[in-house]
Amino acid sequence: MKNLALSALMGALLAGTMLTGSAMAANVGVSMAQFDDNFLTVLRNGMIDYAKTLNGVSLQVEDGGNDVNKQLSEVQNFVASKVDAIVVNPVDTSATAAITKLASDANIPLVFVNRQPANLSSLPANEAFVGSNEKDSGTLETQQICKLLKDAGKGSGANVYVMEGQLNNQAAVQRTQDVKDVIATPDCSFIKIIDLQTANWSRDQAQSLMSNWLTAGTPYDAVISNNDEMAIGAIQAMKAAGVDTKKAIIGGVDATQDALASMKAGDLKVTVFQDAAGQGKGALDAALSLASGKKVDQVIYVPFQLVTPETMDKYMSKN
Repeated sequence: MKNLALSALMGALLAGTMLTGSAMAANVGVSMAQFDDNFLTVLRNGMIDYAKTLNGVSLQVEDGGNDVNKQLSEVQNFVASKVDAIVVNPVDTSATAAITKLASDANIPLVFVNRQPANLSSLPANEAFVGSNEKDSGTLETQQICKLLKDAGKGSGANVYVMEGQLNNQAAVQRTQDVKDVIATPDCSFIKIIDLQTANWSRDQAQSLMSNWLTAGTPYDAVISNNDEMAIGAIQAMKAAGVDTKKAIIGGVDATQDALASMKAGDLKVTVFQDAAGQGKGALDAALSLASGKKVDQVIYVPFQLVTPETMDKYMSKN
């Protein structure tokens, strides 16, 4: 199994997938975990916009509603409709084996996008995963927060809160492990996690969680969040409590437009760019290539990139 960066993917598929849209008509079923998510909206729209540039390619895009059973039903409908390929952004990454079986039994190519399936190591030959290596996301974020804490004179000891995404989601689990791994290194061992709780990727839940932490009154030096939505929720709670967020250290992942606006305002100090549109485009390319009988690498990585106030300008128009 090979890992392939986006730049390599584009070259590798130039002779096949990039011509697929003009060479054959293809109907692709797409099931998103949920429409009501800023990052996933960019991914979905990127896929839709890209499909419009390909002759004969049509997408049937469905909202999983963050419901595993609903998403399974959508995939069953795709199979019954005899689509040429299926792209799934899984609601629950631990439940992807059932989706694989549905597609495999019908001999329909399947591509998981953004959220790494639990059965990645056993995917059939006509299935693949397109996303980003989550070992990089939380690592880049936490390393930068470690640096900011040192710059703020906290190198002899710092307390941090950690906000985790959905516990059944591989990205949340890995990003949280990244935080712990960075803190375990000699350079950042001065950092102590004083509480770690899930806010399920949600801005509202994160705001409530941060309010509870602030009410408890435990001194803290930074908030490390698995995504930007939760980081923004934390910032909103801090502002409501009278905290000067210009001086606070808060980090997230995704580099959404709302996050970059928060960074421009001086509130969010760290985020990590995850190329939503690039993942969507890569997933559709892989699905079309598999549908035309071509082979693709089963793991296709689109690299993460650290974003700070000094580098944010070049990301303003991306996610």
